[in-house]
Parts: sequence; structure tokens; C-alpha cells
Amino acid sequence: MSAASKAKITIILANLGTPDSPAVPAVRQFLKQFLSDQRVIEIPKPIWQLILRLFILPFRPKRVAHAYEMVWNNDSPMREILLQQVQAVKSQLIAQYPEFELNIVPAMTYGNPGIDALLQQLSKQPQDHLILLPLFPQYSATSTAPLFDAIAKWIPQQRNLPGISIIRDYYQHPLFIQSLAQSVRDYQAEHGQPEKLLMSFHGIPQPYADKGDPYAERCRITAALLADELGLSQGQWAISFQSRFGKQEWVKPYTDALLAEWAKQGVQSVQVMSPAFSADCLETLEELALQNAELFKGAGGGSYSYIPALNSRADHLQLLNSLLQANLDGLKHTLAH
Repeated sequence: MSAASKAKITIILANLGTPDSPAVPAVRQFLKQFLSDQRVIEIPKPIWQLILRLFILPFRPKRVAHAYEMVWNNDSPMREILLQQVQAVKSQLIAQYPEFELNIVPAMTYGNPGIDALLQQLSKQPQDHLILLPLFPQYSATSTAPLFDAIAKWIPQQRNLPGISIIRDYYQHPLFIQSLAQSVRDYQAEHGQPEKLLMSFHGIPQPYADKGDPYAERCRITAALLADELGLSQGQWAISFQSRFGKQEWVKPYTDALLAEWAKQGVQSVQVMSPAFSADCLETLEELALQNAELFKGAGGGSYSYIPALNSRADHLQLLNSLLQANLDGLKHTLAH
């Protein structure tokens, strides 16, 4: 079969985003884009833009840039890991589906490589089908939905539209739960078992959940399935939510408050993981691994360690491939020439 006759399919692996560098101007530019999204901050736009420009962007980037400097390698950890994930998925799927012309690419909602720029590029190279895999295990209107928005904004500009599949999330997929459990077992084989395992998820404001965002409930299901897979009793694990921003109430319990409480109760050892993240990033490497360790020990707690995100683990890549294979197998009947 000639390449010209093969159906063209683009697979987008997308994560949230990261600045281009840990320098203050780059961080400011990234925060401005991220915090201007009304999916993220639901305060009326004119009021919020005033707050953002007067009180947040002049001060916050310096603090955030310092945090990024602490975790930055040759590039941002999130972008490095996303590129590794794309390479691994590409090497597996291109060999497995010779009947398609597969294009597997990375994208970020904010920062680079940007989803909007990628979609504009695809307009010049018409595709038969587009598969979007947001790398957020638990759907939220604050993280996953902006990627849906980018596609929705792009659609009216297209005359020759491809088929479009979006994998909404995978919070209770057996391979996801097994991969998380194995990452805990592997870590504990080397570092021992703690008194408490804390599953800390990125938080969202409580009013967002009240209005129907299913994220917090999906996190609770992931945590319960993981505890069950690990055979943990109720007292051995807990779920919490991190990364509050602003004054309003967020989904509880709060990670920092729970750790302080455990320290006061005399808990001697804690291991923390974040099953909301498919790649380690500022929030896991700086906030969870460093800030919260300091907080826990400062409040009188014992040993504290962070179990890395799934990143480029083979079992995690197997999950991503499995999600994509289900879509590609379906397309064999409609697209293969």
C-alpha cells in the first residue's frame, strides 16, 4: 500500500503546560495565559483581569520562578516527560498500525508546544482523524475542558473536518490502577512501608464541584480503587487535595492541614503520591516533595518521602497505548483503505 493511500491520523498527547524557562519574564507570560482562562478562574473577566494585572502578575512570578529553578533540568520536567511519553507511544503504535499514516505529537494547553498552534498546523495538512488524549487521569472542567475548548474553537475554521475522538479520562481504568499500585510497591521495596500513605490530588474550588465538576468524586474513586489494589486498611491511607489559590473554600481535606494534623498525632512515617499527575512537575517536585516535607517535619512529624508520578514507566506507557489502541482498532473498519 502506498503512503499516499494510507489514512492520516494525528494523535495528540496533551498536558497542562509549563513556562519556556524558569526566568521571571517567561513565568509571568505563562501565568498570564494560564490564569486568564475562565475555566481556571471563574471570577467575571473585567474584575479578574484587574486583580491579575495589579496584584498577581507583578509579584507571584518571582516566587514561582524561584520554585521552578529548584526543579528545572535541561528543560521543565513536565515537558521533558511529555516528549519521552510521545516518543515511547510513537515507537509502539507506528509499528503496530502500518495501515495508517500516524502522526503522534505533544501539546500543552498553556505554553509550548501550544495546542492552538498545533491545530493551526494541522489545518495545512488535512487529516482523516484526530485523537486527543488529555493526560489528566480524572476529568475536570479546570484542566481537561480547556483542551475540548481549543478543538471547539478550531472546528468552525475548518472546511474539510477530520473525524475527532477525545479520550475524556481514565481514572478507574484497571491498567491505571495497577500501574499506580506497582509504582507504590516498587518504591516500598526500596524504602520500606510507611505508617501512612497519602494520595494527594490537585485541588479545585468547592463551588466548582458544587456546580457539577465531577473531578473530586473521580479522585475519590481512584484513591479507593488504589487502596483496594494495595490491600490497605482504612487507617493506612488517606486522600487529600493540594495547591489552593485565593481565599475561597477548596475541596477538602487539604493536604497541608492533614499533614500538620498527622504530625501532631505523632505519625512517624508518611509516603505521599499524586495520582492526578501523569508527569512530575512543579506541584509534585517542589510543593509535594519539598514544601510539604518541611511542613510535616516542622510540625513534629517523622520521615516523609514522595513517590514519583507514573512518568515514563513501562506500565504507564502500556496504559496510554491501550487507550489509543481501542480507538485505532475501531478506525480500522472505517478508515483503512
